[in-house]
Amino acid sequence: MTWTRLKELVETPLSGLTQPTRSDWIFALRTVSAGLIALLGAYTLTLDHPQWAMMTVFIVAQPVAGMVLAKGFYRLLGTLAGGLAAVGITSLFGANPWLLVTVLALWIGVCTLVSSLLRNPEAYGAALAGYTAMIISLPAFGQPHVVVDLAIARCAEIVLGIVCAGVTSRLILPKLAADAIISRLKRSILDLAEYAGGAFSGGDPVSLAALQRKLITDAQTLAEMRTYARLEAPSFATRAHPVRRTIGQLLWALSAARALHSHRAPKNAALIPMRRDLKAFVGELAATPGALEDTAPWLARLDAIASKAREMPALPDHTGGSKDAGPKDAGEDKVGTITRLTIAGDFAEALKQVMRGLDALRSPVSRKSNERGQPALVVHRDYQAAWRNAVRAALATFLVAIFWLTTKWSEAAGTVILVAVVSSLFAARPDPVQSAWGFFTGTLIALPFAFLVGQVALPALPGFGWFTLFVVPILVPAALGMANPRHVGVATAFAINFLAFLSPHQQMIYDPGPFFAGSASIVVGILIAIGVFIVVLPADPWVTVERISQAMREDLARLCLHERIPRRSAFESLAYDRINQLMPQVQQTGRKGDPILGGSIAAVTVGLEVLRLRHAQLNTAIPHETVESIGNFLRGLARELLFRRPGEPQTATVAVARQYAASIAERSDRFEMLQVAASLRIIAAAMEDYPDFFARGRG
Repeated sequence: MTWTRLKELVETPLSGLTQPTRSDWIFALRTVSAGLIALLGAYTLTLDHPQWAMMTVFIVAQPVAGMVLAKGFYRLLGTLAGGLAAVGITSLFGANPWLLVTVLALWIGVCTLVSSLLRNPEAYGAALAGYTAMIISLPAFGQPHVVVDLAIARCAEIVLGIVCAGVTSRLILPKLAADAIISRLKRSILDLAEYAGGAFSGGDPVSLAALQRKLITDAQTLAEMRTYARLEAPSFATRAHPVRRTIGQLLWALSAARALHSHRAPKNAALIPMRRDLKAFVGELAATPGALEDTAPWLARLDAIASKAREMPALPDHTGGSKDAGPKDAGEDKVGTITRLTIAGDFAEALKQVMRGLDALRSPVSRKSNERGQPALVVHRDYQAAWRNAVRAALATFLVAIFWLTTKWSEAAGTVILVAVVSSLFAARPDPVQSAWGFFTGTLIALPFAFLVGQVALPALPGFGWFTLFVVPILVPAALGMANPRHVGVATAFAINFLAFLSPHQQMIYDPGPFFAGSASIVVGILIAIGVFIVVLPADPWVTVERISQAMREDLARLCLHERIPRRSAFESLAYDRINQLMPQVQQTGRKGDPILGGSIAAVTVGLEVLRLRHAQLNTAIPHETVESIGNFLRGLARELLFRRPGEPQTATVAVARQYAASIAERSDRFEMLQVAASLRIIAAAMEDYPDFFARGRG
């Protein structure tokens, strides 16, 4: 997940830049104040490039204190790693310019590879380690003896900016990640109730799909916010365990809610009371103001609903509910009843555990939970895309560096640096061209402001007081834009490059020649990087979609065949993380991608039912011949997932699932057996709804 997306989730979306909230004003004024403090500190310490201290404040500025600390921490690590790499590379290869730029380009590629496999803020730190080495090494070109001084100066400037940003974000009207987690979890519970209510009443499919996607993204956000909260306060460590467990339960509840939508119509009278109770519960929960201030009454009702779902209802006999109903009809009615009772019970139990997790966060205990009982939260890593990003960044940096060495144009060094920065920093974005273009737009807008302030106003009116008077009216609106999800990319680029173009020093002079030459190198570097994204190994959203879809099918096949039964939380978290990665890619493919998104969500349901079948095989109450039948079915399902291609007719897997389910229902009224039949029917229905998704891709 990107920092931009994370801001959208922790900040209230705005209708426009002209309507900032109180929180936005606090963020803007705090950020500008921290930047001025950092610049004043750099002046006091007589640092060579004081603008880097102030730029760092705007680079790490985030709406939540923990996010500032996290980004600042990984920026510091990235800067240190890049500085050490610059010293080592320049010391070893500085005498040979061609070898130097080759090794630096390779270093950029390696760091981009690592960055593409990680998530923010770790990904940001890895990318920073790459281009920091370039930023330090190129100014030392031809004089390698100064590289150590440059590295130390850069680290000092960065540390000063990080300290100022971190201290102000934590002490001045802070917005804490711990509070944001509780707020986000409460909102997710209410969204889940609204989604379940819509599932019962046949709500608008478009609205339900949007709410489902929001819940998926929110669950991933909670996992990230957990890290930020621990950085804010070590005391949050005892609450990090409930957060992790609650995320697992939230994903379970989301899966069950999706299944409620697929199986919302009751088949017989045994389901009507359960359906009525659960529908009334979610409706009241979603509609009651301040409903989650006291969870005790809701937990009591969920306990009663979950207990009722586990009771064996009165089922029709084999002669059916009417004289015209045959054995198969009666059996399917029994299986349908058990299916819906199981889903309702799963949803009630999972929602109950999520509410208990909310209570645990609000009233933490001092002791840690048993770590072995914590859910496994797994993320998707796209190795093929990571290698593509690495090759593209290294190749682009190397080619521009060759142009610089060949032409001996001194200002081209800035172009090389910007190509390295942009091609690595935006490489892993779902649409790197759009992200880089937003960065270019902000940079271009900053240029005239920096010229007027730095080349016209400050040379005539020098001093820190005049500097503050000129830049605050410019940077406060920019910081307000950074707090607005609609403008964050352009606004951040504007603030950073305004300071880079301005290059504030204590003695500002009118010298437009170097100003325009340096500015031109930066603008050209960004444009070249955009061209690289378009021309060099361009990313095809559909190829990425098919690759992630294939990985999900392979996961299902492993669930069927692997000797060791995976944990439900590990499968669920990985599956939903992949869906989260799919969503921005699917948006770029238009309506063509809608069946893929629907199929990926259905795949979660299939996987959970496969796990239920795997556990049934270990149940001593299940007859041996049924265990053998389950094993045969799972092997057939794995073959279909791995080998059938889109457009080819389905194998007998779906038909076999329905036959097994009907046969079990005819032979037994035991709850365990009917639950096996229910799982088989759910798998068959999901595969029939999205036949091409559950087929091997063409890629």
